[in-house]
Amino acid sequence: MSELKRLQAGHAPAVLAFELANRAYFAASISDRGDDFFDRFTDRYEAALAEQEAGVCAFYLLLAEDGSVLGRFNLYDCENGTAHLGYRVAEQAAGRGVATAAVGELCRLAAARHGLRTLRAATSHENAASRKVLDKAGFIPVGPAGPADLGGRSGTWFQRDLEA
Repeated sequence: MSELKRLQAGHAPAVLAFELANRAYFAASISDRGDDFFDRFTDRYEAALAEQEAGVCAFYLLLAEDGSVLGRFNLYDCENGTAHLGYRVAEQAAGRGVATAAVGELCRLAAARHGLRTLRAATSHENAASRKVLDKAGFIPVGPAGPADLGGRSGTWFQRDLEA
């Protein structure tokens, strides 16, 4: 049984282990975070917690029973009732409906806990799995996403209006 939990300081070792273990897997379909992300992980993690505390972002982890991270699900650039959704799921959990269930739960939390009315997400044309997750979670395509939105790739913006 996995559980969606709000990011906390104590999660840092598990998040780093997740990112390192899945780095090559992620790089196949989304932009690699780069060596600097790992070299400055502690600073970046603390900055993320500060952003979350300020209400600009909300970061969630999908945790396995043993405390390991199965996925990261983030709401960022929260402003005027709208936020961007970003997520990544461990290779070991891919293809089992984990992302679809967690995105659905995050949509509920976005409205109920964070007062958001609209979520937007961009995915590259090559990332069929992500497009499928967004479709199943009730997102609809709303326009093109350019390389600046997707780390050098082209794709599509999706949007979902939330119920309060």
